[in-house]
Amino acid sequence: MPVKSADPTVSSIADTTRHVVQEFLAARVAGDIERLVALFADDVDWLLAENPAVPWIRPRSTGVECAAQFTELAEHTVAEDARASVDTFLVDGTDAVLMGHLSGTVRETGNSFEGPFALRLTVEQGRITRHHLYENSVSIAAACTTVLGYKDQLVEIEAVAAVLDS
Repeated sequence: MPVKSADPTVSSIADTTRHVVQEFLAARVAGDIERLVALFADDVDWLLAENPAVPWIRPRSTGVECAAQFTELAEHTVAEDARASVDTFLVDGTDAVLMGHLSGTVRETGNSFEGPFALRLTVEQGRITRHHLYENSVSIAAACTTVLGYKDQLVEIEAVAAVLDS
């Protein structure tokens, strides 16, 4: 026999959280930035480890800035190579945690990245107020850099090597 909560609002809060997170995921997949802006609260507790090598990772605090991250990610990665799978989706009241695996290719370098992720979202009054993403930042940073760390220097070295070979 299923156990029911004595407080009916507990279920409705969790249901709202689950619904908003599912809407968030659908908007992400569709690339619907307008919908993402609407889903994020005006002020968001955003956490994603800063990484100067990765152009789409930077501090953010407003719903508009948070939604823009997805546009910036799309500008710097190859859409056809982007993959994300959610293996776990947990909801507890206003909090949701998603865990899974992601991979992609950085457009500028052609390098790929991959690894596990965990995303903690908090939904209050039907909008996302917290977005904490934990991912394989080392793999992503490595994909954003060339072997030498500077694409222009690599091109220069290749040009010099071509002259020496001739």
